Amino acid sequence: MNKTVILVVDDEQDILDLVEYNLIKQGYEVLTSDNGRDGIQMAKKHRPGLILLDIMMPRMDGHQVCRNLKQDPELRDIPIIFLTARSDEQSEVRGLEEGADDYLSKPISIAKLMSRIKAVLRRAREPLETQKNSIVFEGLVIDRDRYVVEKGSREIKLPRKEFEVLYLLASQAGKVLSRQVLLNEVWGANIYVIDRTVDVHIRKIREKLGDSLIETVKGVGYRFRKP
Repeated sequence: MNKTVILVVDDEQDILDLVEYNLIKQGYEVLTSDNGRDGIQMAKKHRPGLILLDIMMPRMDGHQVCRNLKQDPELRDIPIIFLTARSDEQSEVRGLEEGADDYLSKPISIAKLMSRIKAVLRRAREPLETQKNSIVFEGLVIDRDRYVVEKGSREIKLPRKEFEVLYLLASQAGKVLSRQVLLNEVWGANIYVIDRTVDVHIRKIREKLGDSLIETVKGVGYRFRKP
């Protein structure tokens, strides 16, 4: 069985050494880079199963790296976990807006890191539990096989988490889903992310598909509009 490859991008050598040592102990294959630009090139060359990404780095910071990766059709589905000294909620929300799957503050707890890695990888491997056919809604096609949305003649590719939020809501059109339900179903109960994560992803979906599809039920959650 092939080992999962994890790319660690951080400009602090002691962090690279610590994380690499513990990942190898857990049976992962590890690649390391001490700057963002080289990290992108390594991701293109090796297609890792997951990327651990520092934010404050020379040459290109983690936010820029994340945006570059998510704009590349061949790399956009690689899960990303931010490792950063920034622990404020604003930084966390920004990272999630850019497509990161999780966010861990330094100093790193190795036990917590390994738990988050396993949870993120598990979610990335799990097929979306949905009906066999794509959802068609008033000229909108939500294609679960290709993870794309077709609106008229336009094809819109969404990051994995945005697509899963959209598909989950659309598959239960007319039903209100709470933020906690969306978090558990899309991110998993074992991954800690804040409630605003859902709001961020809903906002990004609305920016791409319009405001009329998903309704906000104040104090409860969200509902995909019935035909």
